[in-house]
Amino acid sequence: MGRLLSLLALADLALIVVALIDCLSAEHYEIRTLPRIAWIFIIVLISPIGPMVWYMAGRPDRMLDPELELERGLRQDGEPVEPSGPGRVLAPDDDPEFLRQLAARNRDREEERLRAWEADLRRRERELRRERERGRDGEAGREGKLGRECERPAEEPPADPKI
Repeated sequence: MGRLLSLLALADLALIVVALIDCLSAEHYEIRTLPRIAWIFIIVLISPIGPMVWYMAGRPDRMLDPELELERGLRQDGEPVEPSGPGRVLAPDDDPEFLRQLAARNRDREEERLRAWEADLRRRERELRRERERGRDGEAGREGKLGRECERPAEEPPADPKI
């Protein structure tokens, strides 16, 4: 018996929570018969009958209101509702013109980034070539100096280490 009571209490709590969320998420002009604050008190204080009364008498009848169907995007049969006319608002990811502009902007940015990378690569290659050329010139110059310093003139006799 205790298990059944705890299960019923849990179901009552779930019903209260769902009804409160539904009541609080409904627009104030959609709520029927009583103001929102009265429905909140009824849902919380008269449990489990309060949530049931909310669903029968206070909850907006969303399936019969064409404006709400358009807002939700579905008709009663579950088919999507497509707004028509020149004032039709499209989400950005559905608007072909927006998608074209976005693709062009991304393409331009990517091309600019590639140009910058290529210019940077060319600049680095030039610097590397210059450093290599300087290195070769420096090595040749050092070899020449070392070679000249190591050479002794023919007129001088070799130095005598004993003296």
